[in-house]
Amino acid sequence: MSSDSPLPMLGGLSAAEFLRDYWQQKPLLIRGALADFECPLDPDELAGLACEEGIEARLVEEHGADGPWQVRHGPFDEGTFARLPERDWTLLVQAVDHYVPEVAELLEAFTFLPRWRLDDIMISYAPPGGSVGPHVDQYDVFLLQGSGQRRWQLGGRVGDDAPILDGIDLRILERFAVEDGDDWVLEPGDLLYLPPGWAHHGVSQSDDCLTLSVGFRAPSADEAITSFADYLGEQLPASRRYSDAGMAPPMDPAELDDAAVARMRALILETLDDPAQLAQWFGRVMTQPKYVDQLVASETPTEPDALVAALQEGEALQRSPGSRFAWRALDDEHATLFADGDGVACALPLARHLASDAPLDAETLALPGAAELLAALLDAGSLAWADEFEE
Repeated sequence: MSSDSPLPMLGGLSAAEFLRDYWQQKPLLIRGALADFECPLDPDELAGLACEEGIEARLVEEHGADGPWQVRHGPFDEGTFARLPERDWTLLVQAVDHYVPEVAELLEAFTFLPRWRLDDIMISYAPPGGSVGPHVDQYDVFLLQGSGQRRWQLGGRVGDDAPILDGIDLRILERFAVEDGDDWVLEPGDLLYLPPGWAHHGVSQSDDCLTLSVGFRAPSADEAITSFADYLGEQLPASRRYSDAGMAPPMDPAELDDAAVARMRALILETLDDPAQLAQWFGRVMTQPKYVDQLVASETPTEPDALVAALQEGEALQRSPGSRFAWRALDDEHATLFADGDGVACALPLARHLASDAPLDAETLALPGAAELLAALLDAGSLAWADEFEE
């Protein structure tokens, strides 16, 4: 589809118009973005997920027994929910798309954005009055109303120094003033886009309020610099060091002069200014799985011939829930396939195929190098046999 085609999900805006006028700039409310939308799970099913080991879940009680805005972390049990009051609390479950295929399918509606920018889909349930307080996220988010109603109020863009409440496990703003006109009740299928740094407050208006939050990855500058430096450091030879051949005799041997600082600066900048290495690092960091323990590596290596035979007999592979893929061209014929924080050089058509949502069956074997790479990805846990998801 052309980037200039109107998208019902964006209220008739094209992808190009949305990215030009709204993305990371200002909020956008789209009524009926997903017409006749039915939430893939109900509150009881979400609570059931929150009781499972290994799933990241939180309970937020505005008036908790131990004080205001009490936060508890899962896994929970049925007794936890039985003891909750009738209102003013919220259950949040991260990465529901990793566990519920029908939720994962919703990500296909966001193909107007880079796939590697997507993080996960968090789902929250709240009875009337439930919220997590007015707050700010440092990443883009689409808030899709799944069932029931939630009132959203926006407070405009706020700075990094905005004061927050002390002594609680939430970053709730001390001051929150609603902007004129930015006060809506969302119904199922309504979608609210918020750019980073925009204050917002959502409060449940019903006893069946489910909200799906589609979040996006945005590494901070401090994380990126540290991570890239570590990546480069693993590859640099020990002989690459500060040097000062040809320097002038110092006026004072204890002085750290401008020339010495300039030489150190040049060493650092020359080392960091490597576009090819930056791309390799970036692909790896943006495909790192959210939860590493979700990837189950094979105990014994897969023989490519055995994999080929299985595919030719009608079996199929599937990308593991939570696995992340991307690719970057190296030249007209070759690319790096990034998968779950690793990178491997392969044929460009193969990289594009594996990083897409195309089927991984016998037809994939026609791509050069497919058998060996599929076996390696299967061994790493990035792929699994499709019938394993049917058990």
